[in-house]
Parts: sequence; structure tokens; C-alpha cells
Amino acid sequence: MQNLMQIWQSLDTRRRIIVAGATIAVFLAIIALSRMAAAPGMTLLYAGLSPASAGEVIAALDQSGARYEVRGDSIFVDEGARDTMRMTLASQGLPAAGGAGYEILDGLSGFGTTSQMFDAAYWRAKEGELARTLLANPQVKSARVHIAQAPSQPFQRNQNPSASVTITSVSGAIAPAQAKAIRHLVAAAVPGMVPSDVAVIDSVAGLVPSDDDTLTPSAMGDTRAAEMRANVERLLEARVGAGRAVVEVSVDVVTDSEQISERTVDPQARVAISTETTSSTGSESAAGTDVTVASNLPEGQNSGGDAGKSESAEQQERVNYEISETKRDVIKAPGAIKKISVAVLLDGTQTVAEDGTVTFAVRPDEELAVLRELVASAVGLDEARGDVLTLKSLAFEPLPEQGTVASASMLAGFNMMSLIQTLVLGLVALVLGLFVIRPMLAGRFAPAQPQMLPAPDGGALALPNLDGSGAVLTGEIDSFGDLPMVNLDNFDMGTGSNDSADPVARLRRLIEERQAESVEILRGWMEQEEEKA
Repeated sequence: MQNLMQIWQSLDTRRRIIVAGATIAVFLAIIALSRMAAAPGMTLLYAGLSPASAGEVIAALDQSGARYEVRGDSIFVDEGARDTMRMTLASQGLPAAGGAGYEILDGLSGFGTTSQMFDAAYWRAKEGELARTLLANPQVKSARVHIAQAPSQPFQRNQNPSASVTITSVSGAIAPAQAKAIRHLVAAAVPGMVPSDVAVIDSVAGLVPSDDDTLTPSAMGDTRAAEMRANVERLLEARVGAGRAVVEVSVDVVTDSEQISERTVDPQARVAISTETTSSTGSESAAGTDVTVASNLPEGQNSGGDAGKSESAEQQERVNYEISETKRDVIKAPGAIKKISVAVLLDGTQTVAEDGTVTFAVRPDEELAVLRELVASAVGLDEARGDVLTLKSLAFEPLPEQGTVASASMLAGFNMMSLIQTLVLGLVALVLGLFVIRPMLAGRFAPAQPQMLPAPDGGALALPNLDGSGAVLTGEIDSFGDLPMVNLDNFDMGTGSNDSADPVARLRRLIEERQAESVEILRGWMEQEEEKA
């Protein structure tokens, strides 16, 4: 502390002001550094909100006095208070999910409201409620629903309403199962609507097709080829291992539609469809026989009347036959399989010898034959149709390494912005300490500049130090440095020996021998006396 006081007293007013300012600046930099290091980081609260919803959230944060930052369309808050703020805002109904719902109908009054206005408000409220329901799904970021309801007309049948839903997911595209659920949700909320009348549009993938949508023949062929390839790969990997089988399947499908009407008549094949049988009987009397009462008597009572009587019987049968006829209508729709081509490449077996040598061997024919049968059964191979199956065993080339293994960085747990701010403040404090305070304190104890003597040629002449080091004398006794001490007790000025005891003579002799040094000493003394005066 005493040394510091001496240093402070030795400084002039200008240097004292500079040292005080630099000390205050370093102190403030250290305080700012400590506060920034201890300050909590900012994390994301909400992003992508509509301007109205974002304004409501900011107003609620201002009212609660919370610390926040707005960066573009994102709102950042203190990392430790984020979850608490979200729960608090959710209790207040912020941010507002979707558009307005059935509360729109609360603003309608009975006076001045026409039926068209009420219908428009009703369908708008229905769309808002459906959008709110969709936003309740954590995988949905934003949703909008549009319902098209045809106006009812007296002489026209009611048309079924339709709807379109625009979905933006949190990550990726909407899955077909989710799109199907959305269709059924909207269709169940609107009377007279069926799921096929609801179109789901993904903001990333576009229109999400439904199960009822008819695929093109080429798309149907690709779908079947992908299913067959997956089945064959799963079957082969169970034997050869994962990644050691490559399967390619090509399905050629029929792209044209065809309708065939065929009628075949076989005259040799008859079928009885009906039979008619007719029978008749009759009797006649002989000519010349008189008709008497006896002839009309029953049999046995008329004797002698049989000679002139005759009887007859007749039977007819008609059978109706139908000729065999075959009529067939065949409609061939696009998508039927025309041809299947399968190519399978299997990796061989590798044997490692004792010396580390790797030997490759092709898989035996017996194993390839068994695998060929399995693949043919898996894809439904029909050689009569022209299907082709090619199965070979070859050596696979090793795949080159792609990139490097991702690992966690040493700075993964640090906030880069806070770290950069800390480094900048530390650098500022270091610069102030090294290049402002230290040079000023060191300048107080720096040796004074040597005074130059006039040279004979009019220039300046610097006298070297006596020790030959090249240093310049300053006029002080201490500036002699490491000069050897001269013993003046026994030095004889006349003879050059140390026997003389006259100190004045010895001093005179010394001044004569070292006139330049003596002049510098006297000049230094004179300057000191002038400064004191």
C-alpha cells in the first residue's frame, strides 16, 4: 500500500486522471463481464404466430413485467422462466388457437340480421371450430378449413357440401393415416358430407391422396414392385444377412382398358326345355245299320249290334329343344400384370485364413436353387406369362466411408453468444490493463533521457559509461553503474603509488584523469539545485 501511495504521489495531474479513468473502465468491464456470465440465456417461447396473436402475447408479457426479446417472428424469454410463462399464457387463452369459433354467433342480434348473414356466420364459426380441433393435435402447426355449401333452391335437389383443409405440420409431411382421420372428422361435423368430399392439402407435400382415389396404371405397377421388392429382401436377408442382397423388381402392367363380348352356340348340345303330349279316342258304326233303341243301350244289352261298330285311338307328343349358347362380356381394366422381371444379386461367402488372408467364394448352386424357388414363390412368378427371374452370386465391393462420425462438441453445453461476449469483454479488460495502466506506471520509473553534450562539429555528443556498456551518464552518482571502487587512501598522485595520504591531491589527480565524467557530475548537481530553488 505504501508503494502505491508513493507511485500515486509521484504522478502529475494528467497521469493521475488517465490512471483513474483506466481503473474505472477496467472495473466496469469486470462488472459487466460478471453480470453477463451470470445472466440467464434467452430461449424460444413462440414462433410463427400471426401478428394479432403475437401482439396479444407481447401485451401479456409487458403486463407481467417479464423480460423478453423479439427477433423477427419469434419471441425469446429467459430460459428458466419459459415453461412458467407458457402455462401462465395458456391459462389466459394465449396464443389464440385458430380463428373465431361459435362466439361469432354471440354478436348477432335479432334485428338487422338476415338469413344470408346468419348462414355465413354459421359456416364461418363451423370452420373456426374445426380449425381449433385440428390445432389440438401436437403434430399440427397451423390449419385452415373451408366449407363449400351450395345454396338450396326450390326446384333443384340438394347438393352435398364439400370441404378443403390446409395443414402445416411441425415436421415432415402429413401421414396418410392422419389425412384419413382429418377427412372423417370434417365429414362427421358437417351434415350431408362424406369423407370423399374432403380434400386434405399438405403445405409441404401437396394434395394427400385418399384410398378412394384411382391410381394410374404406372403408379399401381410401382406400388406392386415396391411391395414385392420388400418381401424378397426380407426373405433373403434372413439367410444371407442384412445388406448382402440387392433386389430389383419391374412390373409391367396393362395400361389399356378392353371390353370383350363373346357368344358361343353349340348345335350338338341340345337341352329339352318342354314336352307336349296329346291323345284322342273314337268309335264308328258300320254302314246300313239302322239306328234303333237297342243300338243306344249299354254294352251287353244290345245283341247283334257289334257287327256294325269300330273304335280308334290316337296319341301325339311334341318335345321342344334349346340349342346350347354361351354369352360372356369381359371387361379388362388397366392395372393387370402383364409381365414381372426380378433381378437378385447376392454377395458371396468370405473365408478368413489364419494369416489374415480373405478368400471369396461364390455361393453353391444348391443354395442358389433353393433361394430361386423362394423368390419365385414370393413374387408369384409365372413363366407361361413370360416372367423372368435372374439370380446371381457375385462379390460386393466395399462401400467407401461417407463423411465422419458425428460426435458431441466440447462446447455443446455452452451458449455461443454468451461465450463470445465474455471473450470480448475479457479482451477489452486485458487491453486496458496492458496498454494503458501498465505503460503509465512503468513510465514513472523509466530512466531520464541522457543530456547530449555539444560536439565539436555542432552536433550532439553522448558520453559513454565508464563500464563500456554503451549506457549514457545522467549526472547522478548511481549512474556510474558497476565502476570499480578506487582506493584513495594510499594512492600517490606524484609517483602513481598508493603511499600518499593527501586526499585533496588524490581528488585533483582523479579529476584531471577523468575530466568528462567530472563535468557531467557537476552539471547534474547544478541542475538538481536549480530544480530545488
